[in-house]
Amino acid sequence: MKIVCEKEKLLKGINSVVKAVANKTTMPILEGILIQTNDNEIKLTTYDLEIGIEYVMNCTIQEQGSAVVNATMFSEIIRKLPDTDILIYMNENNLLVIECEGSLYKLATMNPDEFPELPKIEVEYSIKLEQNILKNMIRKTIFAVSTEENRPIFTGCLFEIIDNKLNVVSVDGFRLALKSNFINTKVNDFKAVIPGKTLNEVNKIMTDSYDTIVIGVAKNQALFEMENCKIVTRILDGEFLNYNNVIPENWDTRIRVNKNNFQNCFERISLISASSSEKEKKYPVKVTIDIGKVTISCTNQTGDAKEEIYVATEGKNLEIGFNPKYFLDALKVIDDEEIYVDFGTSISPAVIRPVDDGEYTYMILPIKLKD
Repeated sequence: MKIVCEKEKLLKGINSVVKAVANKTTMPILEGILIQTNDNEIKLTTYDLEIGIEYVMNCTIQEQGSAVVNATMFSEIIRKLPDTDILIYMNENNLLVIECEGSLYKLATMNPDEFPELPKIEVEYSIKLEQNILKNMIRKTIFAVSTEENRPIFTGCLFEIIDNKLNVVSVDGFRLALKSNFINTKVNDFKAVIPGKTLNEVNKIMTDSYDTIVIGVAKNQALFEMENCKIVTRILDGEFLNYNNVIPENWDTRIRVNKNNFQNCFERISLISASSSEKEKKYPVKVTIDIGKVTISCTNQTGDAKEEIYVATEGKNLEIGFNPKYFLDALKVIDDEEIYVDFGTSISPAVIRPVDDGEYTYMILPIKLKD
């Protein structure tokens, strides 16, 4: 194997695949990047047995071949080389040689025949949509994925097609995020829960463009395909929450508020909510709704704070507590100027919806306030 490639192009490929490298494993081969040539292209592959990523790019191929090299070492060397063409080849001692201007590195390699193949997916259902649309859907839901491994099904997002509408749903036991989008072409109904780790990597690799991405789903695997990149992932087993049954349909109190003003209030109040003496503990903020006004306040041993904001209100007056982080997570991803926040009782979930975007819903459970 002997190739010449621009550093920028090679680094983009490495950055796209490196997240599927296994960290703690008894199989050293999984800590590597598989480099393969094919005519005038090279393909980089990583696979940690849960998620696999392939990235293809054009380079000058002087000799065909393949090699597996430690991913961390290879990526760090390439990252620090000068911004010019890089020569990479295998020498007679099976070392991978990297030459660039005055730099010369030789890395031990592993047998490429021992690198596990990515699963071959026989796609049963597939959808095609623009990358910017999927990127936006993931951005507005991924933060509400659970990090608790004792409920693995909630560590992923539900991808569900119903009547040509794609719903992406995440839930962690304290909040729920739902983003929907209609698919222009006819597609069959299906559902699959994709790991949050995979979606984070898909989101990083996608561009905010009209380029398409194809999502393919099989029995226990899913596939994300872009022009020069393919991501294979397992699908999470288990029964996802029936989210339609938990999102309240009615409200007793509603406010309509400028999103940025509301977000700024919560950000300032959260400075007090995060106790300086108990770094891990988050004190709840109290939201008090009166006619035409919302008061957001917090008191703890660090101090106390109160913010008042004038809003349009409907329904009953209310006093309710929330974890400010959970409120802010949603406000940060909403792009609309105004939002509705709907409340039931002081122990019922609240629902945030953009005024002009009927396809996004965020539900948050309250925290019981101390008397």
